[in-house]
Amino acid sequence: MLQTPPSSTVARAVAAVALGLVLLGAVLLAGCTTQTGPVASVVTPAPAATVASSASTLPDNVTVTKLEVFHFHPTRQCVSCITIGDYANATLTTYFADELASGKIVFRHINGELPENLAVVERYGASGSSLWLGVHTSDGRFYPEENLKVWYRTDEQQRFMDYLKGVIEKRLAGDLSPA
Repeated sequence: MLQTPPSSTVARAVAAVALGLVLLGAVLLAGCTTQTGPVASVVTPAPAATVASSASTLPDNVTVTKLEVFHFHPTRQCVSCITIGDYANATLTTYFADELASGKIVFRHINGELPENLAVVERYGASGSSLWLGVHTSDGRFYPEENLKVWYRTDEQQRFMDYLKGVIEKRLAGDLSPA
């Protein structure tokens, strides 16, 4: 004859499993939001460039001289972080090959945890995994911008690429309005 365990034993087992699942979920959701290296909280402008306040369009006599598209990431990346970098790379090589070749657009994957990348991390104010666009202008100003909307487009590569292509085209045209 089988004996059933007391209800308090079953309740404790269920509670232990539930707690374990909650802790596992918290660890998985943390993904790339934690950073074991230095956390940059100071934005320092690049030499010969002035970090400009937010503007929606550049004055008529000012042009975009260079656009940096930087994928910042930690050493250990989650699937979404890797996807952001891969899709950004695909967008740039597919639609902006000439601009990449000429240096008008610069694309890099930057491990924000490595000491040799500290200056660029500080210049952008990046932390954790993120995609940043930096517009350099003919008047020496620098407009850094983190694009959060790419995270909501990782489910379909073409949708991501179409979105990022539009943002890049706007920035190259001097349109700095929110994307």
